[in-house]
Amino acid sequence: MNADAVIIDGYVDEPACFGVPPYISPYIRTVAGVLIEHGYSPIYSTIDQLRKDPLRFRDFSGAKIVVMISGVTVPGKYLGGTPATLTEIQQIGRQIRGPTTLIGGPIGFGYSPEGGKKAIKQAISGFDHLLSGSPAEALDSFIESGNPAGIHDYDRSDRWAVAGSGIIVSHPSYPHVMCELETARGCSRVATGGCSFCTEPFYGQPQYRPVDGITAEVEALYSHGARHFRLGRQPDLLTYGAGRGEFPAPRPDLLEGLFRGIRHAAPGLKTLHIDNVNPGTIVRHEEKSRDALRVIIRYHTTGDVAAFGMETADPDVIAANNLKAGPDEVMRAIEVVNEEGGRRRDGIPELLPGLNFIAGLAGETPLTYELNEQFLSGLLSGGLLVRRINIRQLMPFEGTQAYDANTLGKYESRFRQFKEYVRNRIDLPMLRLVFPQGTVLPEVIIEQPGQISFGRQMGSYPILVGVPMMLEAGSVISAIVVDWGSRSLTGLPVPFRINTLPPQVVKWIPGLGKSVKVKLLAKRPFKNIDEFRAVCGPTLIDPYLEF
Repeated sequence: MNADAVIIDGYVDEPACFGVPPYISPYIRTVAGVLIEHGYSPIYSTIDQLRKDPLRFRDFSGAKIVVMISGVTVPGKYLGGTPATLTEIQQIGRQIRGPTTLIGGPIGFGYSPEGGKKAIKQAISGFDHLLSGSPAEALDSFIESGNPAGIHDYDRSDRWAVAGSGIIVSHPSYPHVMCELETARGCSRVATGGCSFCTEPFYGQPQYRPVDGITAEVEALYSHGARHFRLGRQPDLLTYGAGRGEFPAPRPDLLEGLFRGIRHAAPGLKTLHIDNVNPGTIVRHEEKSRDALRVIIRYHTTGDVAAFGMETADPDVIAANNLKAGPDEVMRAIEVVNEEGGRRRDGIPELLPGLNFIAGLAGETPLTYELNEQFLSGLLSGGLLVRRINIRQLMPFEGTQAYDANTLGKYESRFRQFKEYVRNRIDLPMLRLVFPQGTVLPEVIIEQPGQISFGRQMGSYPILVGVPMMLEAGSVISAIVVDWGSRSLTGLPVPFRINTLPPQVVKWIPGLGKSVKVKLLAKRPFKNIDEFRAVCGPTLIDPYLEF
């Protein structure tokens, strides 16, 4: 299919925006809206689709304009897709002949192949123009006047978000696509420089998106089949609409209007989650933060995660890098979120914190890692829950304090020891607490088929679930938790069809000895629960057996 415009999604990952499948970033949708407003009929392709099928480039032959969005400033490990590398970006730019080619997104801040190395700011060879500033506004400016630069403006981008909402039907994960929603951009701490490593201050003072703009986009996305939403593109959701100042107080009334409006715009939604929350906000404004958290819990869907940018438990590193909160403050914020969000609905905690750690910051010493370990050990011994602990190496960008002031490469061995400590000593017991044996996870979407098929639910930082049987990619199952790894769960399908499931699945039924499992397999098929229990006795899966 030829088209007069093409959008290539190289994926983005920023402190306050995520766009790796099954997520789709707001940049993609607003860029689509600009093209549509100017009379184009854009088609959409991901970098993974181009990797798998280079012949897709033939679809671009009739295009007049090609726009690529890409850039990673907080690298991670990805299951649903792999962000475009600099080499791939340049190859794509050189391969496309005829159309005007433009590239935008956080790639404009610089590029590094991985954490632990400086991001280098350089011209992207092969593309005609770099969209500087906000990609949608820059594209609009280029089409209007030939100037590929634009200043962010919700009065304009909100209508583009609505116009471009239909692009989601072309996403390879559709209909299981997570729509990352923007509620604000910019840093409330920009006057003091913000955190030393963060690129969010590049967007300036906070700009809060109006509720009617957000709900209009949600309504449009919903009309095109979207059922999964995350309020992810913001530095601190609790301070939505709270104004400026280093640590503004939450406005629960504004959050109430926002969440109620989203629920009205998408009455049959399946996922409504959040992302970033500043622990410094919680400890400075505890009661208003509690009220704000209660609003979120009233309207969201369960299994939600409030991501805390903790970075380190070392007070010297916190001071050297102008970070948001000290270890005691973060611990208190974790307690508050546990108190408000720790109760379970259908066996799943409503809302738990997630912790981010960064290695390589200025002021770091071997003691830093000891303090990090002590903090996490205290968290566990105190009975507090966190949904996930993310550990990464610093990727400093030009224009941030960390670009010149860092400890990259100095304590590589100690960093690896810390990571191993967390995976073995913290993650595993924490997962056992968050997802006890017998927890049922509905709507697990299989992403990697195999003898052990891996899948995840839709949501913020969903846990990886391994099911010990071959399942088709894209299939959706419910799974009961029977075992844990350091970063994943083992789940069995429910309903559990005891008479037809393969032996390698049946053997995972917990609580059965080897001889009982052999007898169980020999006695199949069972007519009813009584026959099953005569062999096995009561088991965890009894409520889910199907004969």
